[in-house]
Amino acid sequence: MNRALSLDDLVLAGIALVAGVVLGLLSRAVLRWLAKHAKRTRWSGDDVIVDALRSVVPWAAIAGGAATAAVVLPLTRTVQHHVDQVLEVWLIFVATLSAARVVAGLVRSVTQSRQGVAASATIFENITRVLVLAIGFLVVLQTLGISIAPMLTALGVGGLAVALALQDTLANLFAGIHILASKTVQPGDYIRLSSSEEGYVVDINWRQTTVRQLSNNLVVIPNGLLAKANMTNYTHPEQRLTVLVQVGVSYDSDLEHVERVTAEVIGQTMREVEGAVPEHEPAIRFHTFGDSRIGFTVILGVGEFSDQYRIKHEFIKRLHRRYRAEGIRIPSPARAVSLQQGAALIPQQRGGGDGAGGATVID
Repeated sequence: MNRALSLDDLVLAGIALVAGVVLGLLSRAVLRWLAKHAKRTRWSGDDVIVDALRSVVPWAAIAGGAATAAVVLPLTRTVQHHVDQVLEVWLIFVATLSAARVVAGLVRSVTQSRQGVAASATIFENITRVLVLAIGFLVVLQTLGISIAPMLTALGVGGLAVALALQDTLANLFAGIHILASKTVQPGDYIRLSSSEEGYVVDINWRQTTVRQLSNNLVVIPNGLLAKANMTNYTHPEQRLTVLVQVGVSYDSDLEHVERVTAEVIGQTMREVEGAVPEHEPAIRFHTFGDSRIGFTVILGVGEFSDQYRIKHEFIKRLHRRYRAEGIRIPSPARAVSLQQGAALIPQQRGGGDGAGGATVID
């Protein structure tokens, strides 16, 4: 425009700019109110969307006021073009950050809904966030009139060199994607590796898997090693599992009575101890005529891996107390050693704890 700047132009431009700021503040207040209501819903995706809108809509309103003020002012075509470009880049930048936050939040919401509250597979969040930011960067370059074709060509040529330099990093990245896609391991699972590491999977990111041990220490395992290792997953295909407790009673015990009493203790433990499976059927299996006892196995049902220690602890205490009350004896191995001058004696094991033992005399 060739006309001179007047007072009316400044007033109108100021009104447009103030209107944009006021509209931005009002929209932010409205979105804050919507965020409070979104937190009351079960789906966490609406929280992510409203939170993203809170960062986009106010800035968009302010940018709209600034664009209107620029139109009102008698700016030259070149200056107007630069102002429009700056506002466009600013809006694209804000929209890209918000879109990255929305997509990453929705991915996190989906993974948590499928894998449990403990799930935190950040590898998918990071990948989607990087992709959205990269797309936004290319759009900004295109808006500024910079051709992206040479850049894409350069990236394609240099991609081979980057891939060779980052072999281990890319191997861990694709190993993590493969692990999650195949559902071999997911956050929240309890795993044990052949190299003795075990614990709950806390997170699987682009490079490593973090495992929390029962001692509350964190073990960091590269995804490539995890994909190659022999591994036992105690959560899949079912979280419930059975644990074995070895017991033995003396030979003079009434095995029918022992089985009945043990079954009653199992039922009581399954009903009263946290983490046990009440509907678990008592399982008792006699299997060995030992040196001093008749051995049998008690099979207990537990809700998840870490519950077994508490349940075995309570079961052994209760079983021992009940056996003492019922007069059921749990014998311990005993050895009798006789010493004779001028001879070496090899003791022989005897059972039960009562009766004479024997020894082989070597002159």
